[in-house]
Amino acid sequence: MKLSVNQKQLGESPELWLRRAGYIYLPSRDAEPDSFARRLTRDFYPRFHVYFNIEVKGEQTMVIFNLHLDQKKPGYAGQNRHNAEYDGALVEQEAARLNSLLLPDFFI
Repeated sequence: MKLSVNQKQLGESPELWLRRAGYIYLPSRDAEPDSFARRLTRDFYPRFHVYFNIEVKGEQTMVIFNLHLDQKKPGYAGQNRHNAEYDGALVEQEAARLNSLLLPDFFI
C-alpha cells in the first residue's frame, strides 16, 4: 500500500518520524533500499515493512511510503521473495494509524 504525504506533515525527517511511530531501521542488504520495520509480536515475523521515496513536485516535497506486511522470512537461501501482503485489513489499519500521526494541514 502506498501512502503519499507532504513532508511538512511529518514535522521532521521521514526516518525520525518512522522511529517515533514504532519502526526500527533495517540496514540495506545487496541492492535493496534502506527500510524500516515494526514487529507485531516478539518474533521477527510477522512485521510491517516500509520503504520510502522523496519526490519534489513543484514547491511541495512529498514522501511516498510503500507499506506491506511480511508474514514470514523467505523459505530458501538466496530467495528474495517472501509471503507479503500489500493490502488487507491489517495493512489498512496500520496505514490509518500512520495517517493519524501526521500533523493536520492547518499546522503546515
